[in-house]
Amino acid sequence: MKRLLITTLIIGVAVAIGVGALHATKTIAGFEAVAARLVSDTAGATRIVSEKWQYVFILLIALGVAWFSLSKVPRWRSRLLLGLFLVELFGLSWVCSLYRIFFQPIPSVLALVFALAIAEGWSAFLRRDRAHLVRTFFADRLSKKEFRGLSDGTTPFDAEPKAYDVSVVVCDLGNKLAFAEDSEPAAFAEATSKFIRETAAQLTKEGAYLHAADGEGVVAFFGFPIPSTEHAQKAVRVVLDLMKTFRESRERNEKISRNWNICGGISSGVIIAGALKDSERPLLLASGEPIELARRFCALNHFYGSGALIDTPTFDQVSETVVARPIDFVSGLNSHDRLEIYEPLWLAAEATPEHIARRDSFWSAVVLYREKRWAEAYNEFQKARGSEEEEDPPLQFYLRRLQPLVLQLTESPFESI
Repeated sequence: MKRLLITTLIIGVAVAIGVGALHATKTIAGFEAVAARLVSDTAGATRIVSEKWQYVFILLIALGVAWFSLSKVPRWRSRLLLGLFLVELFGLSWVCSLYRIFFQPIPSVLALVFALAIAEGWSAFLRRDRAHLVRTFFADRLSKKEFRGLSDGTTPFDAEPKAYDVSVVVCDLGNKLAFAEDSEPAAFAEATSKFIRETAAQLTKEGAYLHAADGEGVVAFFGFPIPSTEHAQKAVRVVLDLMKTFRESRERNEKISRNWNICGGISSGVIIAGALKDSERPLLLASGEPIELARRFCALNHFYGSGALIDTPTFDQVSETVVARPIDFVSGLNSHDRLEIYEPLWLAAEATPEHIARRDSFWSAVVLYREKRWAEAYNEFQKARGSEEEEDPPLQFYLRRLQPLVLQLTESPFESI
């Protein structure tokens, strides 16, 4: 708003000075005489609008037209209204002549035309500059639909740094280092590039902004640059779809090792994003705690054996649409912070009653484990088991922790009080 006001004042004052000078020096006297003969009866006029009021009209019209043209009113509508106003200026002169008042419309008309032309030129320059920034920042990083909306201006975007509420998704290959050691470099590079290409394409297709895609994984933002109130739901749904697609591909293709999988980390919160001004070429800055946390959660999947991990803010937003279970508490970026992480399992619409029952048993077991009620926790984890063919690494992670504790309880006699 401040920038619009300053631009309006500059254009309006400049146009008023220019038109006022043309009128005062009689440069446009010929045009004024023609207009006077066409729309007004100067000979019969008993009163004339003074020069002072002419200059006031010129300034007000220039400021109003500049403001209206630079605002976010659709161009066709603004041009239509200004065209009607142009006609009304001549109509006003004719109506005044009926009351024997002479009003010269040409200075006001020129103020309107010049202010409109300059404002339109300035807007075109800004659109060209904006289009260049959009191409630099978002080409091949957004879906074609969203990129088109930013390019043509139908979707607003301010390059100034500001806060965005987003969900950050980080996807990478599980057991990547082991795969790299056991494979030829060319085979590893081909498989990794295929994963990066397909994952990035799926994320952008679903409305994410592709922040990075390299050997360290794929990083995408939901909720930027186009804000969305459902960014967490989209992020978790897309990650679950990616994991499902990868499992199906692995089952169809015998060449893909069963130890090779996809893992994801999701963190929701506020990031700061915007253009860097003091750089040789336009650069988009994006920084915030959710980016670092999502990377950590993605890496922690290797420790717990989970497929994806989300933080509490994400869980709070998706708890009604996604079936998830608690995994553990981990330290945050600040060593004093304790963050609870969850594993999303299924979409609520696709979960069966058996899935819900197993999730509830796992949840109860984790609570009992945290209360150091080892035997009860062990029994609840047993209830959370699926079929023998179905693998559940996080469940096995807790059972391995509990087995020596339960064994110790069974071997130690209870002391009577």
